[in-house]
Amino acid sequence: MRIMVLGGDGYLGWPTALHLSQAGHEVAVADNFIRRHYDDELGVESLVPIEPLRNRIATWQELTGKKIGMYVGDLTDAMFTYHIVEDFRPEAVVHYAEQRAAPYSMIDRKHAVYTQQNNVVGTLNLLYAIAEINPDIHLVKLGTMGVYGTPNIDIEEGWLELEHNGRLDRVLYPKRPGSFYHLSKVHDSYNMEFACRIWDLRATDLNQGVVYGQATDETELDERLATRFDYDAVFGTVLNRFAIQAVIGHPLTVYGSGNQVRGIIDIRDTVRCIQLACENPANRGEFRVFNQMTEAMSVQEIAGTVASAYSADVTIEHLENPRVEAPDHYYNVKYTKLMDLGLEPHMLSDTLIGSLFEITKRYAHRVRIEALRPTVDWRKPSTG
Repeated sequence: MRIMVLGGDGYLGWPTALHLSQAGHEVAVADNFIRRHYDDELGVESLVPIEPLRNRIATWQELTGKKIGMYVGDLTDAMFTYHIVEDFRPEAVVHYAEQRAAPYSMIDRKHAVYTQQNNVVGTLNLLYAIAEINPDIHLVKLGTMGVYGTPNIDIEEGWLELEHNGRLDRVLYPKRPGSFYHLSKVHDSYNMEFACRIWDLRATDLNQGVVYGQATDETELDERLATRFDYDAVFGTVLNRFAIQAVIGHPLTVYGSGNQVRGIIDIRDTVRCIQLACENPANRGEFRVFNQMTEAMSVQEIAGTVASAYSADVTIEHLENPRVEAPDHYYNVKYTKLMDLGLEPHMLSDTLIGSLFEITKRYAHRVRIEALRPTVDWRKPSTG
């Protein structure tokens, strides 16, 4: 297949592009490199040094003989979006190209507005480009489990069979997002479902849990192929942050009680899920939703797993929760559709022992300890 990966310079976009290329697909990536600018803005950087995208692509071709195309531009520019779809002629488009951090969207008004404009407008431009150029293209869009919140009922895979006043209907599962970033993903989902319904498009919405890990089979071929490893309190995911804190002897910073439950997934499973979604496309007119996670654990359980897996003593520090979320809640998620397509998941403890601690020890000298502490408070709106 011809597959375009949008956000192909990012933490997940880059290893996804390599995985799809290795699987035999013809791949091109597009990016505006804004993620690298967020580092400059926040005064942090990936724990693992990353090469410029052009160098990464050249290294991949040198090692494997496989070419990856490259486009530089922004999806909020409609002319650019139309151009890349017309020029590359993809059969599937994998869409990662959004501002992905909840804390970043909650810094102040400016960051909230930017997040929603960037994410929603970019996806709208893409939907129009697909509809006008080739409505047979399969859109595979990365969403987030955070759109659901923590409802007191089971979380289905995107849709809910509803009975009300004796009548039945099938509706999109109710959303209760926890940040302006998560809200942007909700808007994306409704726009995509609408486009499938009125333009007969095909789309898969992948509501992904918290990703952990930094290495895939493809990135481990050469250190020049490494993807990002974010650990700061804005862009770093909780598991990656805990692994770094354990290695450097810093207490694991658990927000609140730690009883908040998260869906989690290994980065190796993420790239495999994308492959499965691309190779088994939705039907024309179908908007389907996969819950892309492999385990559910509380933050306290994640911290305990890290502590027990590490060879030295690890302490846990409970901080006041900067987020607005229930300290205790029901959480039962259905996530069978990707398993049915053939996903064989990795488990958390294996990844910690095999990858995260080693990579952290190698680059521990690059850790900025002050970046590990939360600085964004959901309860304090600011104009910036």
